[in-house]
Amino acid sequence: MDTVARLREVENLIARAEADCDRPASSVTLVAVSKLFGPEAIRPVLEAGHRCFGENYVQEAAAKWPGLRADHPDVTLHMIGPLQSNKARDAVALFDVIETLDRESLAKELAREIARQGRSPRLLVQVNTGDEPQKGGVSPRDADGFIRQCRERHGLDVAGLMCIPPADQPPSPHFALLARIAQRHSLPILSMGMSADFAAAIQLGATHVRVGSAIFGARG
Repeated sequence: MDTVARLREVENLIARAEADCDRPASSVTLVAVSKLFGPEAIRPVLEAGHRCFGENYVQEAAAKWPGLRADHPDVTLHMIGPLQSNKARDAVALFDVIETLDRESLAKELAREIARQGRSPRLLVQVNTGDEPQKGGVSPRDADGFIRQCRERHGLDVAGLMCIPPADQPPSPHFALLARIAQRHSLPILSMGMSADFAAAIQLGATHVRVGSAIFGARG
């Protein structure tokens, strides 16, 4: 299948999962993960009508998305990779959603840039549900305090949570944990689920699923 056919297949699977869980149609947003793919791979997906994309690297996104957005200004761009504090200025300028807020130094820089630029991307706290040392994200045991800190100390409007479950564990308990934390703080957005497990994430309340390889194919 070509890229657009794979996109349609993923959309159909999402719709089926919504129906199976008695969730409203189109209640789940597909974030098409376009990291490491150039404009030539992304344009067919844009021309097919899709408008929500995820990128992992500020520099890569800054190189390719201004040109793509010139033709498609209604794109919503998500930052889904680890964000260095010194890239906060560029991230606030470029992204509509930043999903990887996970430490106070980054919260401080994002608050400064949001005030300076007058631009307010939606912010998600990344929770490291498996407490994996190689991954970003706040520990589940620290999540409640960190969310309050972002809101009360830095004045950030935290809109939701994101997680990436451990690859060697069943994902559903991690999705359920994230949903419980979100519920405690009345957070409406849950970004969880990727190409291999988004149906389980939808069952447990995902509002956004991040799918790359199932749409764009294997990365080089």
